[in-house]
Amino acid sequence: QLQASGGGLVQAGGSLRLSCAGSGRPFSGYVRAMGWFRQAPGKEREFVAVINWSGGSTSYADYAKGRFTISRDYAKNTVYLQIDSLKPDDTAVYYCAASRTYFNSRFSNDYHDWGQGTLVTVSS
Repeated sequence: QLQASGGGLVQAGGSLRLSCAGSGRPFSGYVRAMGWFRQAPGKEREFVAVINWSGGSTSYADYAKGRFTISRDYAKNTVYLQIDSLKPDDTAVYYCAASRTYFNSRFSNDYHDWGQGTLVTVSS
C-alpha cells in the first residue's frame, strides 16, 4: 500500500516536497521503479518523473526538468518528489505509483500499485 503526502496550498515560486511511503513488505522485494504522475483539473493524468528503485537512475518529463527532483530512501521504503519554483500550472493531484515490471516507464499502464494522491494547489 502506498501513502502519498506533502501536498498543500503554496504561493507561486515556493517549494514542496511530496512523500510516498510504502507499507508492508520492502520495495526491494518487488518494485522495479517508482513513479510520480499528476492530474490537473479537467486534464488527463501525465507522467512527472520515475526512479529506478535499485539503481537510483531517474528520468523526467520535459516540463519537469530543472524544477522537479525525484529521490528515494531505500531504507525507509519512501520516494520523494521535490518541486521548486512552483507555478500555478503545477496545480494538480500528484500520485505515486510502483511498477513491478518496468525499470523506468513513463506510462501509467505499466504501474501496478497507486497511492491515493496528494493535492498541490499553487496560487498566483
